[in-house]
Amino acid sequence: MVSEDNHEEEIDMIEDKLASLSLKIPELLKAPPHVETPATWVRIRGDKAYISGHGPQNPDGSIAGPFGKVGSEVSLEQAYESAKLAGLSILGSLKRELGSLSRVTAWLQVRVMVNTVAGFTRTADVANGFSDLIFALYGRETGMHARSAIGVQALPVCLPVIIDALVEIAPAGV
Repeated sequence: MVSEDNHEEEIDMIEDKLASLSLKIPELLKAPPHVETPATWVRIRGDKAYISGHGPQNPDGSIAGPFGKVGSEVSLEQAYESAKLAGLSILGSLKRELGSLSRVTAWLQVRVMVNTVAGFTRTADVANGFSDLIFALYGRETGMHARSAIGVQALPVCLPVIIDALVEIAPAGV
């Protein structure tokens, strides 16, 4: 069992890592009026948190560009950054739902959907933007996840990437 003091240290450690990487968790999504969002961003069931698909966000909660297909309007490097921003978006939803990112005890599964031109085969390189962020924050043991990275024909508002995930969580107050 983790003591209250250790719990606080874990919280500070994740926040310190975010700050040391000059990264900020975005505010709640400010979706355009024509965009429908999921019924819930995070669904808790037992010791699992099921996370709806998230796209890249700016720190103020607005949707982050660039927009379009990876391999034409969006470069591989820009798509990698978009996957990292989608990861920060997921972290924001988890923090709002759980109260603390230290409650995540394991990243179990991640699905990365990449809006690509026909024939684009580097979806795993795009997904690395997310995975690299999670490994930097949680380490390899907690951050290791099963992952799929697939190319799709289109995504809402021409986002280059949307990511959903499944994590294991500790009970509140532990």
